[in-house]
Amino acid sequence: MSTPFYRKARRHLAGNCPVMKRIVARVGPCTLQPMPADPFTLLVRCVIFQQISTKAARSIFDKLAAAVGGPSIPPAKLARMTESRLRACGVSGPKQRTLRAVVEHVRANPDLLPGLAERDDDTIREQLTEIKGVGPWTVDMLLMFGLGRPDVLAVGDYGIRVAVQRQFGLRKLPDPAKVTAVAAPWQPYRSVACWYLWRSLEPGP
Repeated sequence: MSTPFYRKARRHLAGNCPVMKRIVARVGPCTLQPMPADPFTLLVRCVIFQQISTKAARSIFDKLAAAVGGPSIPPAKLARMTESRLRACGVSGPKQRTLRAVVEHVRANPDLLPGLAERDDDTIREQLTEIKGVGPWTVDMLLMFGLGRPDVLAVGDYGIRVAVQRQFGLRKLPDPAKVTAVAAPWQPYRSVACWYLWRSLEPGP
């Protein structure tokens, strides 16, 4: 996504939502950039990032990538890693099971990942959530941070829900339906809006 795209997105968000206008003014330019990696590596990365801090997830992923001679993580090399080697990288038992499921599913469906970037968001969600342990949040992260899709709303992300509650002065943590309703004016730049919501949780001037 280019600088002109982000300028257009900021103008849209600020012009259609007073709350987002305030956040954009405080945070500044958006620096969201898709990661240059193959679909399998992106999927593995998103699994690693499930339900833990960004710092911890990045450390685990980097160790895993180094263990297979990365930066890419080929399915065959991941499949050969033992439970103890994965544990040494910091990969928990449940995530090991999910990664095994990813490897098995990709092997059983050789047409799944080639051409993934050419498919629409809903098709990708439908196909990838067939993998045990891969849910909507994981696919949303892949769409947003891996494929650079501009209009992803991570309604299941706890940080997004907390940010919406705080920024919009809600009495309780919003459910996905409420987040979706609040985010209606942000379309078609909800990925950028999510990035700003995450940044709004960080301390700053």
